[in-house]
Amino acid sequence: MTDEIALDFDHAFRMAEGLVEEGFLSRNVLPELRLIDSIFDEMSRDESTDRWTTAALISDAGWIRARVLAQQVLAREGVDASPLPDISVVR
Repeated sequence: MTDEIALDFDHAFRMAEGLVEEGFLSRNVLPELRLIDSIFDEMSRDESTDRWTTAALISDAGWIRARVLAQQVLAREGVDASPLPDISVVR
């Protein structure tokens, strides 16, 4: 599950230049996005699987750094990065 986060980021990051060109994303956030990409690249080269556990999302330095950078990107883009509320599904 956690590796899907990095894979989803990778897919979205490939579109970043196009989004900048189309005016949907500010060029000044590209350095942070590149850093996040390099963090995930480094993490994927690590042979340990500990970085890809759910618990690692909270404690691993790579995940923490990626999260901080992502919050900076969102703030620069004017997006409220506060935690989303819990959602309950009633069937």
